[in-house]
Amino acid sequence: MSDSWKVTLPCTKAEAEAMQGDIAQFALLDSPPVLMTSEADSAEAWRLDAYFDRKPNAQMLETLRSLVPSASQAKPAVEKLPDDDWVTLSQQNLEPIRAGRFFVHTPAHRSAVPPDAVALEIDAGRAFGTGQHETTTGCLLALDRMKGTGGTFANIIDVGTGTGLLAFAALKLWPAARIAASDIDPISIEVTEENAGINHIPLGRARGQVELAVAHGLEHGRLKARAPYDLIIANILAGPLIELAPSLAGALQPGGRLVLAGLLDHQAEKVAAAYRRQGMMASFRVVRGDWPTLVMRKRRALGWR
Repeated sequence: MSDSWKVTLPCTKAEAEAMQGDIAQFALLDSPPVLMTSEADSAEAWRLDAYFDRKPNAQMLETLRSLVPSASQAKPAVEKLPDDDWVTLSQQNLEPIRAGRFFVHTPAHRSAVPPDAVALEIDAGRAFGTGQHETTTGCLLALDRMKGTGGTFANIIDVGTGTGLLAFAALKLWPAARIAASDIDPISIEVTEENAGINHIPLGRARGQVELAVAHGLEHGRLKARAPYDLIIANILAGPLIELAPSLAGALQPGGRLVLAGLLDHQAEKVAAAYRRQGMMASFRVVRGDWPTLVMRKRRALGWR
């Protein structure tokens, strides 16, 4: 069994919340660390715990410190853990998420799945997009609400899919739909493929399957050919959401829905305005802490392009 090590650094709440998605600085490692953040003793005092399967070297520690600029002068607390499975240890602290009918969990919590839940399993070692972050939870709640109010969709895409979680959730709700999942990061698509196998999600281009593509937004021949979509999910960041507004709104059919997330409360109006300029109108929003999820609808008078 490999050595198990934990490194702890202080961080701010903002730094903890920003630690979503694949951490590019560690992406090339054969076994990247599992990163976990938790509140310490006040609203702004948080901590970052990083679990390594080997003793971290100076470069790893510097990379970790670069994720939390507020701790630039802090000395990392480095400790060797007992001879236990380090992934299991970290997963035990990653609590399952219940979002509407969805129950998102790690392998450590398979036995805790409620009988009435739609369960989705994501390994903590690939923790971005597991549902722990408020933006992912907000998207799951938005999808659950649309299903609960009679929403039906046949052509769906999850842009910036991360682990594939939201694409899988959409397939669970609308099993006859054609679904695509794209991400600019090839590693994310590899992770999504692995998670599809774990969750028994069929991959492919037909109805009831999920097609995967490495792409910036919709910049891929297959994704363009599948348009117009009647549901687009984009859980990324405010800047890219604004940049992609023309292409995402343009690929949506009249009356189609758009789920936008990854933005903070103070960024919501700017993001919404970018989409209103493209013929979108507000439908509803889900707010989780400081992270709103915006659901918008395309005006029927507009076509797609």
